[in-house]
Order: sequence, then C-alpha cells, then structure tokens
Amino acid sequence: MTTNKSLIQPLDKAAVILILILTLLIGVIILQGDAVRPSVRNFSWENAKIGAEDINFSLRFSRPMDIKSVEKNLKIEPPLAGKISWAGKRMVYTLLTPAPYGEKYTVELQDAKDKFSVAKGTNKVIEPFEGTFFSRDRVILYLGTEVKDRGRLILYNLTKQKKRILTPKDLVVLDFEAFPQGDKILFSAHAADTQDSLSAQLYTVTTGIAGEIGTKAKPPGKLDLVLDSKEYQILKFDLSPDGKTIVMQRAHQNNPSDFGLWFLTFDDNGKESKLQQIKNEQPAGDFLITPDSKAVAVAQGKGTAILPIQTDASKPLDFLPQFGVLQAFSQDGSQAVLVRFNTDYTKDLFLVTNQGTQKQLLKTTGSILKCEFDPASPTLYCMLTQLLPGEEYQEQPYLVSINLKTGQQKPILVLPPDKRDLQMSLSPDGLGLLFDQVVSQTDISNVVRANPLKTNDGQEISTSSLWLMPLLPVNDSDSNINAELKPEKLPLVGFYPRWLP
Repeated sequence: MTTNKSLIQPLDKAAVILILILTLLIGVIILQGDAVRPSVRNFSWENAKIGAEDINFSLRFSRPMDIKSVEKNLKIEPPLAGKISWAGKRMVYTLLTPAPYGEKYTVELQDAKDKFSVAKGTNKVIEPFEGTFFSRDRVILYLGTEVKDRGRLILYNLTKQKKRILTPKDLVVLDFEAFPQGDKILFSAHAADTQDSLSAQLYTVTTGIAGEIGTKAKPPGKLDLVLDSKEYQILKFDLSPDGKTIVMQRAHQNNPSDFGLWFLTFDDNGKESKLQQIKNEQPAGDFLITPDSKAVAVAQGKGTAILPIQTDASKPLDFLPQFGVLQAFSQDGSQAVLVRFNTDYTKDLFLVTNQGTQKQLLKTTGSILKCEFDPASPTLYCMLTQLLPGEEYQEQPYLVSINLKTGQQKPILVLPPDKRDLQMSLSPDGLGLLFDQVVSQTDISNVVRANPLKTNDGQEISTSSLWLMPLLPVNDSDSNINAELKPEKLPLVGFYPRWLP
C-alpha cells in the first residue's frame, strides 16, 4: 500500500503544476489579447487574366475588419474606379467600367484594422497584402486580302504584336463572331475553289486563348463543322451574348419559299441541341439577338419585332412599328438604337429605352452604317455618311460620338467620299475603334480573280487597310476630349476587323 501511495503522489503534483502553468499562460494571453494579425485569406483574381465581362473581385479576410480602414487603404495600380460592398468577412469590389486591356494590375492593402481591436482600442493592423491580376491582351480578328491569306480568318495580338492564321487555305470566310470568352470563333465559309457564297457552311475554330478564369487554352486552329448547307442555305447568323445560342436565317436549296429563322443551342459542355425553327407568320429580315440571349429583334415589314427564341414565336414580345432597323443594344439591354426611314429619304437615329422612352439622336441625308454603345461611358459611336451637294451622287462617311446624356454630337473622323462599305468595331474596354478602308477595282490579277473577295455591295476587293482610332469617353465637362486623337494605320492588310472580347 505504501509503495502505491509514493507512486501516485508525484503524478498528482505534476498534474497540478501543469494545470497552474497552463492557467497562467491562458491568463497572459487574455491580458495581452490576440497576437495573431488579421490577413487576407483569398483574392479571387489572383494571377487571373480578366476580360470586359469580369466586373468584380473579392477579398476574404481571416476575421471581421473595420470597413472604413479597409476602404481607405485599398489601392489598385493602375487605378480602377469601383464601388465596395461587404458580406461578413468578404469584401467585393465592383468595377464601374471595364478594365483597360493589355495591363498588369496590383491590389495592395496595408494599415487596415481589425474590427474588434478597433472596438477595444488596440487598433491591430492587417498583414500587408499584395495581389496581382492581368487584363486580356488587345487582340483583333480580320479577313486577309493578300494572296497567301486571302479570305482566311486572321488573329493579331496588338499587345504582343503576333499574327496567327486560324483557318485553312481551302476555305473563304464570309462572316464571323467571337464567343464571349474569346476562346473560339463561329464563322461561315465556302470552299476556296468555288465562288458560290450560298454553299457556305458554319464552323467553329479555336483561337489558342484561354476562356474562363482558371481554364487552360486549347491549341489554335482546331476546326469543327457546326452546320452544313446540303439542304438549306445559311444566309446570315448571330451568336448570342452568352455564347449558348445561334440564330440563323436559312432558305431551302430547292424551295425558296421555305425561308425563315432557326436556332441551335449549346449546353454548358458545348454539346449541340437539335436545330429548330422559329415559327412566325411574318417574313424575317435583318435580326439581332437581345443582350439577355432569350429573344431576337427582327425587321418585319416597316417595323421591328422582338421574338422569343423558341419554336412558337407567333406572339412577339414587343413590336416597334416606326423603326425599320435595329442598330445595337446596350450591354445591359436597357437601351437600343434604331433607325427610322422617312418619306423624304432621310433617316433618323433614335435611342429607345426599356421604359418606353424614345429620343431622336440625329437625322442624316446619307446612311447609318454602324453604331455601338461605349461600355465605359454614356457614349454612342456611329459610322455615318452624309450626302454631298452637287449633281453627282456622293456620300461622305464620317465617325461621330454622341453623348447620350446631353445629346451632344461630335464628328471625330472624316473619311474619303464613296467609301460606303466600311466596317467598324469598338474595343471591349471602349478605348479603341477599328475600321477598314477597302480598295475595290476590276483590273486585278488572275490569281486574285480565282478567289475573289467581295464587299457587301458586290464590288470585288483588291486590297484593304486596317486603322485603329484611339478613343476617350465623351463627358459633360470636356466636349473636345477626342480632338487631338488621330487614327493609326496598322501594319496589316485585310478587311472586316473585329475586336476579340
């Protein structure tokens, strides 16, 4: 018995001593407070490459933060205007305008304080944080006019100054649209050994550029056939803003009265659904898919109808009887610009909102070739023509910016007369505008004639130059903001330029 007592007592003493030591340490920690500094646990755009559709990033903290101190000390270089919102320990920064392309950005945060330490008066500051992200390269697409790449789809990286031909020699591309992530291009093309544009088929081709954040780029130039033209001619197509629906205007090869709109959808894995017809009694003219990707605006008679993208579209969602052409939608779908044709052969451009308001923007004796909404400011850019005085019929093309808040118009570029078949494309960050200048002539070489390219009005293309016009947004305080900007001729030979998203 005595032996057992002598063994137990030292263990009891050691346990009591250990408890006392731990209690003392706990007391010291309580008196000193939490020694661990708050930190950023996650930055959603870390090392990511973002596009115009990426509008917000988040910072997740290790503990609740003092909001004012975080907002005061958050820095982004180069600066990006935005607004901040909070959900517990998560802060979201939403950009007011798309991030300019071709840039490297850093996000820094230091001297921000812990919420509870501020309440206690200890003002514990965060561990210094620095994160990095990138915007996409400035990339354009166009159709080549040189003999070696005539009619082929070409990608040119303006940031890295690299050229890449995407389509093979045996295809002549007629039209194309980029998928929203820039990883693929949808295009129509016919065989190079034929001049029959009505035999064009629909394809996709990869660009070699990564799509969504965190995905790996596929090799460039991978071609896939989407739809052939064995039974129906593919006259026109449009790709929805979400990249999941294609609307096509098709006509039966042997029955021209079998003519109308069809649609094809893709699931999240890119798998195609069954091709279906949009059934509507009225004949369909030019068309454009709405920004929500659920409907299509179609020219019908003397007006424009908004039809749901479904098999039964007998009941339009809306009809605008006085407007014959829809030029463009704003990105959020709240506004659109439409053309009204007048009995005196003039044309009016109207701004129409989803609230039903209609505002005349301009009147012209010439043509309204193309309009696009600036994603970074309340500005509309339009390529127009005006009828020149004199006995000879001549149209003078020019580029104009319109401030949609004030209605102020400013011509920013005048082009040579009789250049009517101009193509224009506004960059996704709103800071550059592409346009082409096509040279048409009949006296061209036999090599070129074996594979002729034509403008929309049927003239054969000899060559074409591409131009880049730098832009700054129009605002109320400085109406001459674009006065000193001049277009730059790119070292590229081609036509039909488009920005990659």
